[in-house]
Amino acid sequence: METNKPKRIRTQKGARRLNKILTYTYLVFMSIIIIYPLLITATSAFRGGNLMAFDLKLSGPWTLNNFRRLFQETLYPQWYMNTLKVAVTTMVIQVAAITLAGFAYSRYRFIGRKQSLKFFLIVQMVPTTAALTAFYVMALLLGGLDQHWFLIFVYIGGGIPMNTWLMKGYFDTVPMELDESARLDGAGHLRTFWQIILPLVRPMIAVQALWAFMSPFGEYLLARFLLRSPANYTVANGLQTFINNPRDQRVALFAAGAILIALPIATLFFFLQKNFVSGLTAGGTKG
Repeated sequence: METNKPKRIRTQKGARRLNKILTYTYLVFMSIIIIYPLLITATSAFRGGNLMAFDLKLSGPWTLNNFRRLFQETLYPQWYMNTLKVAVTTMVIQVAAITLAGFAYSRYRFIGRKQSLKFFLIVQMVPTTAALTAFYVMALLLGGLDQHWFLIFVYIGGGIPMNTWLMKGYFDTVPMELDESARLDGAGHLRTFWQIILPLVRPMIAVQALWAFMSPFGEYLLARFLLRSPANYTVANGLQTFINNPRDQRVALFAAGAILIALPIATLFFFLQKNFVSGLTAGGTKG
C-alpha cells in the first residue's frame, strides 16, 4: 500500500500539470481570437493612405490624420452624440425600471405575479428580427420613424423582461430579515428599499447600467431599420456606410471610428468597477 502511494502522488502531479497546460493553452488561444481583430482595427486606424481592406500590418507610416478626417469630413460627431443621447437615456430609464420591478417581484406577492414572470420569459424567446415589422408599424402609428425617442423606447422595452428576472434573482439573495428589521424600526417601504436594500444590490445595478449603455453602441439592425436619415444615425449605422460600397471602402476611417467607440464604454466601466466588488460590502456596513 505504501509502495502505491508515490505512484498516486506522481499521477496526481501529472494530472495537475496536464490540467494546467490545457488551461493555459485554452487561454492563449482565446486571447489570440480576441486580441487579433483588435490589433487589426488599431493598426488600420493609425495607418496612412487609403486602405482597401483590413489586415495586420505593423509597418508605417503612422498618422492621426484618419481621426481628423473622421471629424472634419464625415457626420461622425453627430452620430457619436446621437448614440450618447440614446445610450444614456436608455441606461437611466431601463436601470430604474428593472430595479423597481425586480424589487417588487422579489418582495411582494400580487395577482398575476407568476404569470407575468412567465410572460417575460416567453417574450424574451422571440428574436428581435421577428418583431421588426411590428416595430415599423408601431413607429408609423406613433410618428416615431426616424426618431431617437422611439428607438430608446424599443431598447428599454427589449431589455426589461430578462433583466427584470436577473434583478429579481439578485434581490432574492438579500435576506428578508433585513426588511422585517427595518419595518420593526418604523421604516416604510420606500425607506427600506432606498436605504437598506438598494446599497446591497449595487453590484448588479452597475452591471445592468453597463449593459444598457453598451447596447446602442454596437446594435445595428434595429437602428438601421428605424432611423432613415444619415444625420440621425447611431455610430454603428454610420460606420457601416464607410464599408458598404465595395468600390469605395474607407477602412481607415471605419477603424478610427471603431476605436473611439470604446472610450465612453471604458470610462463608464472604470467609474462603476468599484461597485462590482465593494457594493455588497459597503451596503452591509451602512446604518
